[in-house]
Amino acid sequence: MKVIKSILMFLGVVLVAGSLMFAVQSSAVAPQENNEEAANVAPDNEYRVSSIEIPADLNFAGESVPLTDPEVMERIDREFLVNTYWQSNALLLMKRANKYFPIIEPILAKNGVPDDFKYLAVAESGLQNVVSPAGATGFWQIMRATGKEYGLEVNDNVDERYHIQKSTEVACRYLKKYKEKFGNWTLAAASYNAGAGAINKYLNQQKVDSYYDLLLGQETGRYLFRIMAIKEILAAPDKYGFEISEKDMYNAVPSFTVDVDVPVSNFADFANEYEINYKVLKRHNPWLREPHLNNNSRKKYTIEIPNKGYYKID
Repeated sequence: MKVIKSILMFLGVVLVAGSLMFAVQSSAVAPQENNEEAANVAPDNEYRVSSIEIPADLNFAGESVPLTDPEVMERIDREFLVNTYWQSNALLLMKRANKYFPIIEPILAKNGVPDDFKYLAVAESGLQNVVSPAGATGFWQIMRATGKEYGLEVNDNVDERYHIQKSTEVACRYLKKYKEKFGNWTLAAASYNAGAGAINKYLNQQKVDSYYDLLLGQETGRYLFRIMAIKEILAAPDKYGFEISEKDMYNAVPSFTVDVDVPVSNFADFANEYEINYKVLKRHNPWLREPHLNNNSRKKYTIEIPNKGYYKID
């Protein structure tokens, strides 16, 4: 009996091993079949990546780019490729631009600053109220000292670098000042990134008078090219393969303003008076940095309040 049991156990092991070997062989064959199937997919269904055609009339603020210079051409090509194929970021910029460009554009026009400078704000901050490691703040990435120099209130309680209209006015004044100093908008834009002192030093050291002839650090060296790539992509998204419609865009919530010339002890209570909450109040007034307003000087502040019905408030 023991012999029979041993024989049966041996046969069982052989059968199991054979089944496992067959299974392994089958799984080894399967990918080949899948690969053959994939190889037969029509090329039109494949994701394609291609070079980007650079516009022959590329310019910044009406000032032409020397595309015949091979080094300049490589630098602009890099920015077109990076910004076109960073699709998620490009789509977000398009959506935000629809919301914020209508605020920025008339301020640029009123101050005589070319419309192309709205793309400088995009390059600086992605149209978000961000803070850089160096402390530059807001859509226009204004440093604390610069903000104060140009008349913005900057403290722990109120920081007008976060105020889109007021910070855009400051950016205009800065850009016009250095356009007059350097003689063109391109160098004025470069000075916005690197600082006017640095640009002036490089021009004197290198004995040139054009941004395109300067040897600069990587950030400022890419700066104008990145702005121009963003400009072209946002101005003609379909040309660069983006499909986006009006319904996809972000839109500003209609609002009205309230003037306040007294201290506010609690902005949550203040918000409730207008049937909104503190979060919504801050969304529309990011320059209010604390949940109260000191205002011992009785300065008049204009606070934006969204129209009723656009936010669901419990």
